[in-house]
This record gives sequence, structure tokens and C-alpha cells, in this order.
Amino acid sequence: MLRAAALMGIAPAQFWKLSLLEWRALTTPSGPSLPRREFDLMMKTRPDERTEANG
Repeated sequence: MLRAAALMGIAPAQFWKLSLLEWRALTTPSGPSLPRREFDLMMKTRPDERTEANG
């Protein structure tokens, strides 16, 4: 595992500070990305709410 961390550019000191959850987040493959068509549909059906903070 330390070698894998080194290949990712993580120094040994940083590696030993990682929690198991953080290590898994770095090394577990992610699922497929959301297709653009589905993203556009989601943006239409569930737009971000506007507040004074975000304009």
C-alpha cells in the first residue's frame, strides 16, 4: 500500500496519517460518469436554488 501511495505522489508521512476511509476514497475505482443528456435533464428538473449568497 505504501508503494501505491508513493506512485500517487503521497509522502510516507502523509500516507500514515490517512484514515482507512480516505485511503479507500483514493484507491477505489469510481463508477461511470453521468452522461451529458442525463445531467442536462437533472439541471432542468432540479435547478440550484438561488439565494442572496450565490446570486
